[in-house]
Amino acid sequence: MNNIKVEISTEYIKLDQLLKFAGIAETGGHAKDMILDGIVMVNGDLCEMRGKKIRKGDIITVDDITINVE
Repeated sequence: MNNIKVEISTEYIKLDQLLKFAGIAETGGHAKDMILDGIVMVNGDLCEMRGKKIRKGDIITVDDITINVE
């Protein structure tokens, strides 16, 4: 399992933007497809909202990759 730590300086970042920022998705369209395909979990729950607000402390899981937002 790969762990990635991502620091944000704003109150939140949208889920699709986070996937691009963390290097998990190559483009915004790729991030959208990943979310709609049902392979993205936020804090242990399946998330299909690409505009979901991700805040510090959230944990995003895609396949065997975990992103910790700090």
